[in-house]
Amino acid sequence: MQVVREQIMRALTLKPNSLDQFKSRLQNLSYTEILKIRQSERMNQEDFQSRPILELREKIQPEIMELIKQQRLNRLCEGTCFRKISSRRRQDKFWYCRLSPNHKVLHYGDLEESPQGEVPHDSLQDKLPVADIKAVITGKDCPHMKEKGALKQNKEVLELAFSVLYESDEYLNFIAPDKHEYCVWTDGLNALLGKEMTSDYTKSDMDTLLSMEMKLRLLDLENIQIPEAPPPIPKEPSNYDFVYDCN
Repeated sequence: MQVVREQIMRALTLKPNSLDQFKSRLQNLSYTEILKIRQSERMNQEDFQSRPILELREKIQPEIMELIKQQRLNRLCEGTCFRKISSRRRQDKFWYCRLSPNHKVLHYGDLEESPQGEVPHDSLQDKLPVADIKAVITGKDCPHMKEKGALKQNKEVLELAFSVLYESDEYLNFIAPDKHEYCVWTDGLNALLGKEMTSDYTKSDMDTLLSMEMKLRLLDLENIQIPEAPPPIPKEPSNYDFVYDCN
């Protein structure tokens, strides 16, 4: 029964367009073929759990995280248009925020209408030095969520809300246009503060990029068994007459 279930699941994974295609793919996934696939997957899994592979993953992860961090900061430099949402759900006001190219200042200001592209720094009236930022607050803990009762009850808005706390206990309050922008901004702001980027978007990017990088680096080792331990160090030669001093 397990093999039959696996045949069906694997055939459906290929997204057949018709019943005939589905039947054809089932026929290709014979009992013997399923056993071969299982064996191959098990061997790959064992390879990826070997110590050299795990050490390579640990070495690559910081490089990937730095790449993700730079992408987030680049997006903050491009900026985003945010809506000002009142407790009456009026959404006719906009404001724009972007990070300066040197990553030291947040420029922001009100807009009459939603922009068609990036808004220049010099047209944004207000500034907030990154050095003055104390913390990034999210969800129901944001002051603008506590102040507006109707918004507090709106789960969709709560999941898009975040605030920047800066000196003198002042806040810059945001409601992201969507979950993607929410993750980009909270990740980027945390990166500016030297904190971890913990959004689902970062986790997804890390898994995808790390998997791709691992496969690229292991291409030359395909079908080669990776030993658990490094090879033994050979004995020293009886003499070093083959060494030349070029100075």
